[in-house]
Order: sequence, then structure tokens, then C-alpha cells
Amino acid sequence: MRLNGLPAVLLAVLPVGLPIGARAAQPFATLTTVDATEIAGRPVQLDTQGKLLPWPQADDTGYSYSAHVLSQWAILQDQFQRQRLPYFYCCVDFDRSTFELVPDRKWVNSTAYLRGMLEGFVERLYPYTGDERPLRYLQDFVDYEMAHGLTPAGYAWSRVPYPSANPGDADYRGWSRHGDDYVEPHLVGEDGYAYVRLYEMTGQAKYLQAAIHFADQLVRNYRPGNAERSPWPVRCHARDGRVEGPGMGPYSANVLGPISLFDELLRIHEGRLADYRRIRQAAWHWLEQYPLQDNVWVGYFEDVAPSMGNMNNVIPLELARYVLLHPDKDPHWREHAAALIEWVKTTPRWPKYLVHGAMVTTEQGDGRTFCCNEPNQCCESHTARLAAVEALYYSRTRDPRYREQAFRSFNWVTYFQGLPGSAHAPYSDQWWFTDEFTDGPRRVMDAFWAVPEWAPDDESHLLGSSSPVTRIAYARGKVSYSTFDADSEDVLRLDFEPISISAGGRLLPPRIEPGPVEGYSFNPGTRVLRIHHRRSGDIVITGAGGQPPLRYVTFDDPHLAAGTVLAGEYPAGLVRWTDGDWQIGVPAGRFGTFNLVRHGAAPALSFAFVTAQVFAGVDVHNPADRATTLSVRCSPAQRIEVTIGPDQLLRIRTGWREPCTNVVVEYPPDAPLRFDNLAYTPTP
Repeated sequence: MRLNGLPAVLLAVLPVGLPIGARAAQPFATLTTVDATEIAGRPVQLDTQGKLLPWPQADDTGYSYSAHVLSQWAILQDQFQRQRLPYFYCCVDFDRSTFELVPDRKWVNSTAYLRGMLEGFVERLYPYTGDERPLRYLQDFVDYEMAHGLTPAGYAWSRVPYPSANPGDADYRGWSRHGDDYVEPHLVGEDGYAYVRLYEMTGQAKYLQAAIHFADQLVRNYRPGNAERSPWPVRCHARDGRVEGPGMGPYSANVLGPISLFDELLRIHEGRLADYRRIRQAAWHWLEQYPLQDNVWVGYFEDVAPSMGNMNNVIPLELARYVLLHPDKDPHWREHAAALIEWVKTTPRWPKYLVHGAMVTTEQGDGRTFCCNEPNQCCESHTARLAAVEALYYSRTRDPRYREQAFRSFNWVTYFQGLPGSAHAPYSDQWWFTDEFTDGPRRVMDAFWAVPEWAPDDESHLLGSSSPVTRIAYARGKVSYSTFDADSEDVLRLDFEPISISAGGRLLPPRIEPGPVEGYSFNPGTRVLRIHHRRSGDIVITGAGGQPPLRYVTFDDPHLAAGTVLAGEYPAGLVRWTDGDWQIGVPAGRFGTFNLVRHGAAPALSFAFVTAQVFAGVDVHNPADRATTLSVRCSPAQRIEVTIGPDQLLRIRTGWREPCTNVVVEYPPDAPLRFDNLAYTPTP
């Protein structure tokens, strides 16, 4: 993503699409220490050695990382349900008093990136939460683009996705500042891979058929590459494939999208396998012969003019991630991954920063001009990508240096969760759907897969799988799920100790470390479970202990405007609010999304479940500089009292087992407490 809102006099002298973050007469410093006291307007939290800890819970990595993922989804979900801004805009702003999102109607709509990145996010989010809504929204999004964003039949690039659109256009034909009626072949591959994985998650054959067609078009338009021309151009006219003309270009180092599409179709034995194998091998050979030798990592972003000098971190880091997840595809995976990480961290093409020990990378640059800005304002998705690759490198090699580096960078990313009022893109208050709400959180979810101990320790979650997950259900002391592939390696963190693990009804044996042989390993200290099943994807895990899965009232869904005084039922059929006691609060304090605050000055406030539920607890933040005592009661036998320290965020868990209806909350009228994530267990 690039910038918007530059002064007209500056725009007049800049080439279209040139990334602007800094323009210097001399090369900028490659690495600078910026130990700011705030990140995105939020005070930093440091350990005893001055190293960065996560936000909002400095002492709870699982809470903070999970809060980041879920808050970004809450915002994106709201847009799917209401304004559907992701269909038409890459970029938004938000009102700093109401925190309502407003589309940027001047900048390119990066539809193809958003679609591919959203698939990657949903592929991890669905099994993590068990919530099927992300899958439905993703299908809705892709269906719309299949109807409104493919090239005409009969073109050289026939019936493949357009990469972008003019702002607000309901039909996608590319961004007119680059030209008309063009495609970006690397995105045809990236989109196609996302379509195949969506087919695997849903069983909807239309996505597979579309992906096969995309792959066939990549085969048809392949040309042998060299140092100046890649196997597919970065951008070309869709009708005839020409690369001549403004905005077009013959070179992109990003052949990973097409390679990934070919790999996936070959893996599931779909399409013209001999052609895919041949072109995949040729593209990989070109990748080894040129970019992996000369480090010319150019040609990715949809709003940047083609250039052999403007390089970016996306292509090399996504390639490093690929070889770490698929070492069988590259006999030199260790050397290649380490070299790609090191190149990104040391290249003088764009600046990097150390923020209390966290490595923060910007996005792209040519050595004198870069995108996007110094840390503490925006662009966290790129640092999340670097952290994810380092975490995966640690997972594969067990080199502790990479775990520490990933941990600090992920911690920096968490300060951007939700809608921090002081974070924005440079020269504007623009936010990017791709970076903030899809690309960034999908890479934070890699943290859980690579280092399961970073996931919450008091909940059960499926954190990662080598196969798409098609079904999952959580219960007390039980997780059951199905994977698309019978042969898969899965990683979970449980809040109970497993007693029985079966695949297709057959018990799996315990192993010290499951490798090529079927089995599982469980660490009772960390409660991390690793499973390798080979003959069935239908998995059932049962055990002793654990808690019933919780449901939440988040005060984001359904959306109500900030300041709305609750009255009657909200959400409908679930909670009835005492008129005048409560109102919706803006993201503030240690909450990055909408929350609940007191309305009025009554010392005792109440709400009632429409049907009796087990009240499990709530998150509470005390932004004051003095402690506050809070009591919650549901019946004479169900009462708890807690003290919340100054600026403390506390996740209260009642431990109650009996359902009740009326809940009374008491605390001093002058205490400015904020509440979020009201938790309950449904009554059977």
C-alpha cells in the first residue's frame, strides 16, 4: 500500500505509483534505534531489560496476541455486515471521536490482494474460533469478485482476475492511473491458490474450476525469463499480453503465486498436471537462477509503477515462509530462508528500526525513497510478516535467536490492534484493509502455529494444520474436527489433558515426536498437542478437565454507534439491559474496539439474560491512577469481588457453574471502568 493525501505541489513532481515515505538527498540509515515512549499512541510496556512487551497485557502473551487477531476480525466483520467497504475500497479513515470508518474515495482499490490475504486469514481464523461466519463472508466476497472482476473470454488473459479497480467502482478493470484493461499475472497465481484452498475448506467446486482455469492461463502465457524479463510480466494488457505502454512492465520476481497454485493443484491431482509440473519447474529454475542470486526483489504492489530499483520485503519473506513450510520443495531451504531474512533486515533499499529491541521493517524502497514511514504510526503487517518468518524458522531449526527476534517484533505489532487513534499512514489518516485487517493478522496467526506457547493458555484452540480444516467443534474436554487431507500435521493448545485421540475412529498412539509415522505427542507442561494422522482427517480428542467453550458479547456485533445508551435487548434475544445504566464506549484505554461504560452515576448497575445462562466473566480496564474494587453477583451464592489496580486490564472469570438471569455490578460512581468481552456459557 502506498500513500494518499500528499500536497498537490509534491504530487506534481512525483512519478505515478512511486512509494513516498521519505525523500533524502543522501541515502538514509538502514537501521535506526527509535525507543519511543509510545507506539501508535499507546504507552510502551517493557521488561526489566528494557525490551518490548505486548499490548494490552504485558504479562500475558496469549491474551495480547489473541486480542490482536480477534479485534482486527471484529472490525472487518462489521464492514462485511454493514457497509461492505472491502468490496470497493482498499483504504479507509475513521472519525477520531466516533470511530466510524469512512472510505477513501481517491485511492486504488486493491481487490486481488485483499481477496488472497483474506483467504489466508480465514483459513487460520475459522479453526481457531470455530466460528463459521468468516467462511461465509469470504465466499460472499469471492463470489462477488468472480461476477464483477474477471477479464472477458477471448482475451490473451481470458477470464482471470483483474488486480484492482478505480476507487468505488463496482466492476473491476484495473486502476486507470496505470492504464486500462490490464492484469498482473503474479496475482492470477496468488488468487488461484486462494481459490483452491477455499474449495478445500468448503467443497464448492466452482472455486476449484476457476483456479484450474487460472492455472491454464498461466501455462498459456508463460515465456522463458532472463535477468530483464520474468516468466510472467508484472503488469500487461489483458487483451493481448503486451507489456508496452505506461504502467506496464516485463519483470516481477514474484513467481511464488503461480508456483503455489501449480503446487496445490498437483498435490490434489486436479487439472493439466503435466503442464503444471513442467511450468512450475521452469519458474522455480528461473527463481533460483536470478532473484535468489541477484536479490532483485521487485514487482508486487498494485499501485507502484514498474521499476528494477524499487524493491520490497513481501516477495523475499513470502518465499522464505514457503520454503520453511515446504522444505521438501527446496533442498536448500535452510540456507535460502536464512539468507532471505537477513537480506530484508540489512538491505539499504528501505529503513529498518529497533524499537526497544523489536525489529520494525518498512515496506519498500529504492535506497533514497521508501514506503511508508517511521515506526509508531502504521504499516505493521510488514513487521508481522518478518516476525512470522522468523518464528517459523525457529520452529523448523530451534535456533532460539529467531524466537526472541520474532517475539519482540510481534509485540510491536500488537500495539496496533483495533483502532488506535494515533496510528495512520504517512501524510494522511488513511488505513488499509489489506495491511490492518487481513495481511497483518494472518501473519500474527503464524505465531501460534510456529510457537504454540504464545497462544492463550486457558482455552482450547487448533492453531495450525498442514491441511485446510473443513469442520471443527469445541466442547468441555473435547475437540473434534475434520481436515481436507487424510494426511495432515496439526498443532493445538488445550485447556485439558487428552486421554483419547482418534482418526477415523482408530486410536492414535502416543509418540515422543510424531514424524512420518502416525501418532501424537502431548506436553503436559505447555498443554501443546501435536498430531500426525495419515489415513483419515476426522479427528476426535477427548480428555479430562477444561472449561466449556465461552461465547461473548463484544459490543461490536451488532454494531451500535458510540454513546448509544443501551435499553431493551442487545444482542436481540440474549441480554436485556436496565434502561439508563450502560452505554457503548469508543475504543479507548486498553480496549482497541468498542466496549461498555457506565451511563449515569448509579453505584449498582445491572443487566439480565433473556434466558438463564452461566455468567463466566468479563474483561475490565481501570484507566484511573488509583485502584477500584468491583463486585459482581448473580445470586446469594454467586458473588465475587476483585480489586483492579491503576491502569490494569483484568480478565475476570467467575468460575460459576449454575445459570442465572440477573447480574448486578457494583463499583464507585467516580471510577471510569470500561468493560468488554462479556463471557457466558449457553444453557443446554
